[in-house]
Amino acid sequence: MLTTDEAKQSLTEIKTLLKEAEAALGVDTLKTELAELHAQMEAPGFWDNIKEAHKVNKRVKPIEDKLEQFAKLTQRLEDASVMLELVVESGDEEMAEELSGEIVSLRRDVSELRLKALLRGEYDSNGAILSLHAGAGGTEAQDWVEMLYRMYTRWAERKKYTLKVLDFLAGDEAGIKSVTFEVIGLNAYGYLKAEKGVHRLVRISPFDASARRHTSFASLDVMPDLEDDDDDIEINPDELRVDTYRSSGAGGQHVNKTESAIRITHLPTGIVVQCQNERSQIQNRETAMRMLKAKLIEKRESEKMSQIQEIKGEMKKIEWGSQIRSYVFHPYSMVKDHRTGEETGNVAAVMDGELDAFINAYLANS
Repeated sequence: MLTTDEAKQSLTEIKTLLKEAEAALGVDTLKTELAELHAQMEAPGFWDNIKEAHKVNKRVKPIEDKLEQFAKLTQRLEDASVMLELVVESGDEEMAEELSGEIVSLRRDVSELRLKALLRGEYDSNGAILSLHAGAGGTEAQDWVEMLYRMYTRWAERKKYTLKVLDFLAGDEAGIKSVTFEVIGLNAYGYLKAEKGVHRLVRISPFDASARRHTSFASLDVMPDLEDDDDDIEINPDELRVDTYRSSGAGGQHVNKTESAIRITHLPTGIVVQCQNERSQIQNRETAMRMLKAKLIEKRESEKMSQIQEIKGEMKKIEWGSQIRSYVFHPYSMVKDHRTGEETGNVAAVMDGELDAFINAYLANS
């Protein structure tokens, strides 16, 4: 339990953090923008253009979310300050303990708001589509993919996001060869884009009878989950090759009975997407097309970033497939992000979904 002096110091620090979050969010600007959007929504004929109306509605939600969180935290900070005064006057130990818990919670929630302030990308408020693929190494690499899949599942659960598997290919003996899944919820892409790249594992292999140390790799691709009103990319049907095949993963009674799985190849770019876990070929095709559009938008944004860096004269290349993080289980315990230098010795916590420190560091440096 904090002493009153420690509580005062903590509340002063949290107030400073909240001021920084307010500045980073641009609260006054957000309020003005929200008022303008509400005026558009109240204007006659707003729903005449459904596509544009959906775009406006989509912009409103993340703004309201940030402003509501800021207002609640401001009120909670004021309430905590009043509670501190009461504790000083009364010496109530039970109230002092309650205040200590609220200070810990406030600091965490204000830090989360500061993180949200960094989500300014066009698709950051969208859900995300993630694809994990095992690198060379057979069973060892496939087991690593399964571990990473569990890690992101736990992270999504902590954020109260919904997860939905779109494509799944089991390993030959253990683990997962590849898995594609949706993470559904506000700002999922904004956070998870920090995770794109190659993830490296160093450990004593449980599959090696000689207990030797192994290094395994898995790649993670992250795309924004696009809705129809996000679609500003035209795809020529003549530039697509569509293949059907029988589903091979878990997915219910329909799996393996019909050729419901879909693989789409975009011939000009060579991009390939596939989906097998929906209930019909039509649904699988619709999901695969969403994934293809997301990949094409991602490719376009990547090319823009490359051009900007060339104009700036920066030597560092953007390599989507570059190694971003190492997870070392042996001879010592460490997880280190090679882009930001962020690291921790608590490997178990990271593998259980505690990724926010890495995501925060990436967003702060991007």
